[in-house]
Amino acid sequence: MLLGEYEHTIDDKNRVTLPSRFRQDFAGGVVVTRGIDPCLAVYTRTDWDEFVSARLAGLSPFSREARQMRRYLFSAAIETEPDRQGRVTLPAPLMKYGNLERDVVVAGVQDHVEIWDRDTWRAQLEDVEGSAELVAERLAAKQS
Repeated sequence: MLLGEYEHTIDDKNRVTLPSRFRQDFAGGVVVTRGIDPCLAVYTRTDWDEFVSARLAGLSPFSREARQMRRYLFSAAIETEPDRQGRVTLPAPLMKYGNLERDVVVAGVQDHVEIWDRDTWRAQLEDVEGSAELVAERLAAKQS
């Protein structure tokens, strides 16, 4: 399970260093794509395959929304390997999507990692902290 939040910087070659706690998980390669929120989502290859089969494989190719979601996720996705220092190069289009320049937060989110612009991450946390109790109640009501 990928947990925690870590502040990092993107270097001049558009590389971000994965936290040392995550490097073992990503040693076999990573898939980086757009997140649903304004961030990048980073999966191990195994977790990416599981995400695709659990969430996307069963969607009808005749559904416009399913086709749009596939395009959104797959067209931007890259497969890459971290270098010996645990760095991953981020393509310019993904960096633009995530509004990533230099200061970022790498956050473990259970089965994947998200890379956020640091200021956007802080604003996201402020928003969540102000409504976490209400969201938890709504989610609990849906499970009942």
